[in-house]
Amino acid sequence: MSYHVAVLMGGWANERPVSLMSGEGVAKALEARGHRVTRIDMDRAVAARIAEAAPDVVFNALHGVPGEDGTVQGMLDLMGVPYTHSGLATSVIAIDKELTKNALVPHGVPMPGGRIVDSEGLYEKDPLARPYVLKPVNEGSSVGVAIVTDESNYGNPIRRDVTGPWQEFAQLLAEPYIRGRELTCAVLDEATGPRALAVTELVPKSGFYDFDAKYTEGMTEHVCPAELPERIEDLCKGYAVQAHKLLGCRGCSRTDFRWDDEQGEAGLFVLETNTQPGMTPLSLVPEQAKYCGMSYEDLVEALVAEALSRGAKYG
Repeated sequence: MSYHVAVLMGGWANERPVSLMSGEGVAKALEARGHRVTRIDMDRAVAARIAEAAPDVVFNALHGVPGEDGTVQGMLDLMGVPYTHSGLATSVIAIDKELTKNALVPHGVPMPGGRIVDSEGLYEKDPLARPYVLKPVNEGSSVGVAIVTDESNYGNPIRRDVTGPWQEFAQLLAEPYIRGRELTCAVLDEATGPRALAVTELVPKSGFYDFDAKYTEGMTEHVCPAELPERIEDLCKGYAVQAHKLLGCRGCSRTDFRWDDEQGEAGLFVLETNTQPGMTPLSLVPEQAKYCGMSYEDLVEALVAEALSRGAKYG
């Protein structure tokens, strides 16, 4: 059966280029399967454009604010249009790293400690002992992440004239830096419930796994499946599914980890759960789905089918 799918992409967030790549990949996959596709580059008139297109379902390929934080989800709920991925409440919580901790940590999901700090205060003293990480509270794709070490060129304390997230965001999340390995695990909703696909290790060719390393071909090696002790792999998959359920994710999600392999199980920490993972040619969810025997086109159609099975929230 074929459907009319509006692919919502672009927007004005920092992750706009990634969203455009995700959206175009999704649109081509749907067209290859015989579906009618309307491409919509998110702007302020998006509600009118969706209403005019009158699709059966929206594939939400937006990343960042306002496509991933509940804003677009609430709009589509009010319009009565089914859409892929997580709903309003889940999106509001999962994009906020502090709210995510409040939802997951009491249920036994290990996450780094830390606290919200005012960027102005960083010019006076460090909020945590070095090394520590500073990141925006509600951005994805490692946008604006800085690792502050004794050897970093930020100064001590951080200087006002040094480029960093403190110049762009009034508040930041400060967390202890966890040495070790970068891991990620995708979860896909199926008829029998959410299933962890695989665990991938991300090995940047230089520096750390930042925005450029994620989306520039050749800058990061993806080891899928990751070469891990069976117990660590099982823990990653278990925590990813647990986070997916506790947050109320739908369609698919991807949970990111740091693992200090010198500390064994005690060195494994969840960093965040992404409710709308990338669907670009370099993206991790399609890669893990392929490892599990699912083509890119199959994955896209599965997400559309899951959205249609839930139907519209209102209307």
